[in-house]
Amino acid sequence: MMSSVMQSACRLTFRGLRPLTARPASVLTCRTFASKQPKGQRKDQKREQKSQKVKVNKQVVEIWHGMTAGDVAQAMKKDMDYIQEVLLHSTMDVDSLEPGTTLDEQTIKEVLKHSGFNFKWAQLSISKPRQNQDVVRRPPDPATLVQRPPVVTIMGHVDHGKTTLLDSLRRSQIVATEAGGITQHIGAFQVQLPTGEQITFLDTPGHAAFSSMRARGANATDIVILVVAADDGVMNQTVESIQHAKKAGVPIIVAVNKCDKPQADGNRVKQELLAHDVVCEEFGGDVQAIHISALKGDNLLALAEATVALAEVMELRASPSMPVEGVVIESRTDRGQGAVTTAVIQQGTLRRGCVLVAGQSWAKVRFLFDENGKVVSEAGPSCAVQVVGWKDLPSAGESILEVESEQRAREVVEWRAYEKLQQKLQEEQSIISQKQQQHLEQYQKERAEQAHLSWRQRKSQKYQTNKDKFALRQSEKTTTDECRLPVIIKGDVDGSVEAFLNILDTYDAEDQCQLDVVHFGIGDISENDINMAGTFAGSIYGFNVKASKKIQQLAEKQNVPLRLHNVIYKLIDQLKDELNSKLPPSVQANTVGEASVLAVFNVTVGKKKVDVAGCRVQKGQLDRKLKFRLIRNRDTLWEGLLVALKHHKDEVQTVRTGMDCGLSIDTDVEFQPGDLIVCFEEVEVPQVISWDPGF
Repeated sequence: MMSSVMQSACRLTFRGLRPLTARPASVLTCRTFASKQPKGQRKDQKREQKSQKVKVNKQVVEIWHGMTAGDVAQAMKKDMDYIQEVLLHSTMDVDSLEPGTTLDEQTIKEVLKHSGFNFKWAQLSISKPRQNQDVVRRPPDPATLVQRPPVVTIMGHVDHGKTTLLDSLRRSQIVATEAGGITQHIGAFQVQLPTGEQITFLDTPGHAAFSSMRARGANATDIVILVVAADDGVMNQTVESIQHAKKAGVPIIVAVNKCDKPQADGNRVKQELLAHDVVCEEFGGDVQAIHISALKGDNLLALAEATVALAEVMELRASPSMPVEGVVIESRTDRGQGAVTTAVIQQGTLRRGCVLVAGQSWAKVRFLFDENGKVVSEAGPSCAVQVVGWKDLPSAGESILEVESEQRAREVVEWRAYEKLQQKLQEEQSIISQKQQQHLEQYQKERAEQAHLSWRQRKSQKYQTNKDKFALRQSEKTTTDECRLPVIIKGDVDGSVEAFLNILDTYDAEDQCQLDVVHFGIGDISENDINMAGTFAGSIYGFNVKASKKIQQLAEKQNVPLRLHNVIYKLIDQLKDELNSKLPPSVQANTVGEASVLAVFNVTVGKKKVDVAGCRVQKGQLDRKLKFRLIRNRDTLWEGLLVALKHHKDEVQTVRTGMDCGLSIDTDVEFQPGDLIVCFEEVEVPQVISWDPGF
């Protein structure tokens, strides 16, 4: 068939007639006709073609009635200029559009449609208040109350003999094991007196760095024994201990220590205490004052009897049968036992298997140890005991409460975490509101300054203002020469870390060097600490912790400084030294010589007239290599280098005291007789951080 069609076309061409559909020879090719496909197969092909089309998912924006222009811009993550640009060709007056301008529904939809957004109406969600699931202290049953031993805290100034007093009472040698000869932790233990009475003692540090520990000891105690050295008198931490005791409402017994020394004066100590409202019985007050010698053991029985007598007057009672209540005195992490707390039991009897809650931590008690490390089966009221079994490490000072089950403990911990999160969100929301108000005021101020400009003029002015900033690369934006020291804090117990952080809270030299606490924790130095310090180019400060040889090698490999000490004030001194090393040196001008101008001459050098000051050196010497100042009536008129320095007609390098000279400078400042010429040398002097931690 195809061959016959071709032959007919050729015959028409030879006869001079045009065929009905003339085509070029190159196009006139054989074509095969597609056969008819089944109906189901065509549907499958159309379905495949639809699936191959790229779906464009538009971003959905929530809208509501009464939206302002600022709300629309924030929902679209755009600025106000973009909204004005979209509405430029609408009927709205763009120049009068403000972030607080309310837009109608049609305008909002028009802006979103123009910007390629879909919208949906926001639904008002009402959240139900969460039910309080916290646990609180329960009032004891008066029928179950029995007399309990007093909890006594030893407080006072550093090196006044607090720990020596406890050594004498319990016949131990704690002082010999303390780094630097000072107490740096809270110690809790029970002492049985020769008369049979029991007293639980808390030994608090006297160093200025441990103010929070002393406050915690005063809040967890019944009686405070204030130790004052008879040869030293009332000192700073003595006054602070008095304030902590008064704030906690705890009675005081004064122990005048070191009365065996020749220069001891106990009466002077009592008189000094009067200035702080501590009135001893000799002066008509109700505070007992006992003269002792902790080192020799003199008169310690009288101190113990005074403590027991005061406890009987206070009628200290507790219920051993009610759920356990207590307070965390100290907490630490032990490699074999995990989280361990030292606690004082206030109510109930603590046994193995009890479920406790403290802060945002809970525990099922696995082991109980006394102050000597011996396992005990139970601990009653006023007992100091170490508790093992905490899931997380609670903070020192937290209250301990017993709950019915582990499920109840989890509920309490979850509720407390939720409550803390809500409090944090409220604080952050307050900060955000303040920032938004500041930005709004700044925006309104800028709009007020540009009120006379049109929208296009404001857009052009904004571009001219910010074009240099936008042209910077990201690396150029983030580069800074700010002095900064990132630190990681590690301690053996929670109280040590707390004391160190409290000291860092007093840091007030941010204008010199920024001090950033990147991380803090309890326990020995770990590989994670080294990696974190290497990431932030910081240093690790450890108090009473260790670093294994592997950790030390890793720190050396990553150039991470390890500052480990057992005495806290040495650790602070090393921190101050590192801060000093971060500061750039300051330039100090040291005067080398002074000369007075006696006369002024005009000298021709080439074709130029130069003023030459005829001077006489009054002090030191003038050195041409150094810098000079021209001072008139105590005002500096010029500072720089000399062009020439001559003695008679010779060029000289230096001119000494009493010699005359002529000098010229490279500016147009005119000399006058009586001017002072000062030669000075610039010397770089290391800067010292202005921060004073208080000790």
